[in-house]
Amino acid sequence: MVRTTTRSLVLSMLLCWVFQACNPTPETVEAERPNVIIIMTDDQGYGDLACHGNPHIQTPNLDALWQQSIRLTNFHVGTTCSPTRASLMTGRYCNRVGVWHTIAGRSQLDARENTMAGLFSDNGYRTGMFGKWHLGDSYPFRPHDRGFDEAVYHGGGGIWQQPDYWDNDYFDDTYFRNGVPEKFSGYCTDVWFDETLNFISDQSSRPFFAYLATNAPHGPFHVDSSYIKPYLGIEGIHPNFNGMITNFDDNMGRLTDSLRNWDLEQNTILIFLTDNGTARGASFDADGQLQRGFNAGMRGIKGSQYEGGHRVPCFWRWPAGKLEGGKDIDALTAHLDLLPTLVELLQLDNSSSMSSDGQSLVSLLRGENTNSWSDRILITDTQREEHPVKWKKSAVMKNSWRLIDREQLYNLERDPQQLQNIASENQEIVLELQEAYESWWQELEPSFSDFTRAVIGQPGIEEVVLYSHDWHEAENNLGEPNLGGEGTHYTPWNQTHIRNGLLVNGYWTVEIERRGTYNFGLRRWPVELNQPITSSIPEKEAVHGGNPLVEGKQIAISKARIEIAGEVMEKHVPADAHQIDFQIQLEAGPSQLKATFEGENNIRLGAYYVYVTQVAD
Repeated sequence: MVRTTTRSLVLSMLLCWVFQACNPTPETVEAERPNVIIIMTDDQGYGDLACHGNPHIQTPNLDALWQQSIRLTNFHVGTTCSPTRASLMTGRYCNRVGVWHTIAGRSQLDARENTMAGLFSDNGYRTGMFGKWHLGDSYPFRPHDRGFDEAVYHGGGGIWQQPDYWDNDYFDDTYFRNGVPEKFSGYCTDVWFDETLNFISDQSSRPFFAYLATNAPHGPFHVDSSYIKPYLGIEGIHPNFNGMITNFDDNMGRLTDSLRNWDLEQNTILIFLTDNGTARGASFDADGQLQRGFNAGMRGIKGSQYEGGHRVPCFWRWPAGKLEGGKDIDALTAHLDLLPTLVELLQLDNSSSMSSDGQSLVSLLRGENTNSWSDRILITDTQREEHPVKWKKSAVMKNSWRLIDREQLYNLERDPQQLQNIASENQEIVLELQEAYESWWQELEPSFSDFTRAVIGQPGIEEVVLYSHDWHEAENNLGEPNLGGEGTHYTPWNQTHIRNGLLVNGYWTVEIERRGTYNFGLRRWPVELNQPITSSIPEKEAVHGGNPLVEGKQIAISKARIEIAGEVMEKHVPADAHQIDFQIQLEAGPSQLKATFEGENNIRLGAYYVYVTQVAD
């Protein structure tokens, strides 16, 4: 009797196991789907790793990941921060989605674009973003507006930039959690990893997508002195820059150890890349000759159209998916390719996204059909303009060929430093790459006159903050536009500019979502500083190898003015006023907003901060 019962029990368990295997529950399916972690550093170039031959930097954990990963050795991104992030998040050329600058309203990702986070969320993943976003600080551009369930981030393109919380300095700062300021303890990179590990350790049955984008080693170059000391006295290097990378590397070890200890290592796709060429790891003279540092034999650094400006590391590791083992892939690839690759690897439903400019890398990662990549052409450029300029600082790439600025041609196999222009001897290649660029430009050009717009009056969004960082067409006190072409001289994009009281102004592009009465609060200083418009503020002491921040100037402001949708209003500014409020009835639709302070001796400057709320329908 006991024997029969035991047999029945075993048979019942076996049938149950077979049924579950053939008919998995939603929980079982979710548990089998791989997690995804994308980690991206800021301003770390291809040569800023020991595994790429740099003799003066300590990156043991990145070196270990390099050994365990498939490495894309001919991988390209944008030449600066926001353009790379826009393409990474959408799989589309940055110039197509409204992002070809890092400030001046041209770093805000078009609200019509679905993002990688939105795609993962649509497919049942938990989504988290930690660190540097740099695709917009006003609604609807913030990370938690764009598909991330959890987002902990600094403002603007770096700590201490104008949209960031006032007086952050990398240590014990206040960051934003889903838009709400929150005080943190510790060094910024440590905080980003802490928050990422907290997110990963959630015991939810749903798989996760974590996007960890550090602001390190972007300037200002603040890091604990213990990380600086090993690099002091080494000729040709930047000790703080290298120290920031080594701190990041220590945190990478913390993350990879945690994945292993939590039994997540095998079924987690871990991708590491950087956002552009090095910022401080090397320097070059006007002829492209290396002057100091190490750049893996390439010409150019961050912002350059030459190889060192946009060729960066990209490592892929997924043990359960057989993506490991220290293999190099030299096919021409790019940041555009990550999203379509993940769509294919994970069989994600991508119907909510627009078509990608990238290609799935699955065949390359699996070692299949690699010959089909030989005809591929990719384009990157450095614009930093209100509207893109044709051929400006451009690179057209095919195999080892590089067409630079329409006229210069280089072959990297023979000339990896891009010092010998061979365009005259290879006119057929020049014409092919010029034609590819012309076609690309013609396709993208219609969108160059479009504006991304902060949305005011969206139900559920109580307040929208507008920052001078995002002014369009800023001009100085004499009404002169910036003629330098780089769009930064007259745009107050960092907190030193605010302290200096730059006498400049520009306008914001906005969308009034619904008819109503809106309050516009004009400020010179941000609300957290709680200072009168006309007041000065004290100098801020230097921290960990940085420079002190200058005293904030006192400015004799007496009048405030606002212009929007054909309405113009002015008010007197009392000496003790922190904010000047204007209430304006507006119809729904697009508009431009300009907010101005004026004072004695024809002083005129923009309100660097404007806080907008709806007060009545």
